[in-house]
Amino acid sequence: MKMYLISDNMDTCTGMRLAGVEGSVVSGKDELKAALDRVMADKEIAIVILTEKFGREYPELIDEVRLSRSLPLLIEIPDRHGTRREENFITSYVNEAVGLKI
Repeated sequence: MKMYLISDNMDTCTGMRLAGVEGSVVSGKDELKAALDRVMADKEIAIVILTEKFGREYPELIDEVRLSRSLPLLIEIPDRHGTRREENFITSYVNEAVGLKI
């Protein structure tokens, strides 16, 4: 099983490539959709890493893939500018998912 990066900037792509993760740089919704379609067709790819910008700008496209397929797993990561998520986003995510306050 492999990982693949779809990024909005070359810096993130270069850094992940140094870690052994292949990827591509895309801009715009059409290029993102084409890249996702290409990755979904490759059965060896189990994890797709996306920069957070795509989740913010095209949530309907990302959610469509997440809801319609169990693999590959889509993961959003901060880019070189850092994250725009709140400080305790993981704790609040778990609280919401489990229904218990941790």
